[in-house]
Amino acid sequence: MKIISDDTPRVRFRWSRYHAMMIAVPADKAVRGRLISGLGALIGIAATGLLVRSLVDAGAHMPLLIAPIGAAAVLLFAVPASPMAQPWSVLGGNIVSAVVGVSVARLGADPMFAAGLAVGGAIVAMALAGCLHPPGGAVALTAVVGGPAIHAMGYGFVLAPVGIGTVLLLAMAWGFHRFSGHSYPHVARPLAEPVSTADFSREDLIKAIGDYPDLLDVDVADLEELLHAAEHNAVARRYPVKA
Repeated sequence: MKIISDDTPRVRFRWSRYHAMMIAVPADKAVRGRLISGLGALIGIAATGLLVRSLVDAGAHMPLLIAPIGAAAVLLFAVPASPMAQPWSVLGGNIVSAVVGVSVARLGADPMFAAGLAVGGAIVAMALAGCLHPPGGAVALTAVVGGPAIHAMGYGFVLAPVGIGTVLLLAMAWGFHRFSGHSYPHVARPLAEPVSTADFSREDLIKAIGDYPDLLDVDVADLEELLHAAEHNAVARRYPVKA
């Protein structure tokens, strides 16, 4: 807060920080890009469900799609450059989490305790395997609270619907992004050359990320290219080339 010095002191609060926490994050791309992402998710989920249905026993009492696959689709089609949306993160994260979830469910513990243990264990397992994927927590939770049909599947749940569904969704995402022109699996694209050799190096950037108090969901190469591009734009703005 700030004291305003006049005849009657008043207290003024700075609301900008609190306001920023309440408003929606501005879109970083045009609406057209988000519509294309929605179309991709529609095609990907529908095709995955149809293919899973054609591959598994029609009489099997098992879900063909589970909710975490929908969460994975958001990452794959809306933010394909995220480290958590890359193939190993998606496939490894879902498989590892399914194994952890089924293992916890078979302990027969209280469902609420088992739910926490499954999700917490999945996070640790994914982190150790280098495949952190947020929907993986939902996969582990589904294995515990998914009901009798899920419990009866045992470790078969890892193969289908989790494993097969994830592989098919990844294939749909790969094909869709090839068609739409996106880079997937994502590879950082150079945007501009470094302004000079005196600027920051990758080692400086890695150290800065390591010193940052919070975890950042960003690839080092992407961040490096963006910062070099920002430097390039700043130089061009300050020293415009005269015709």
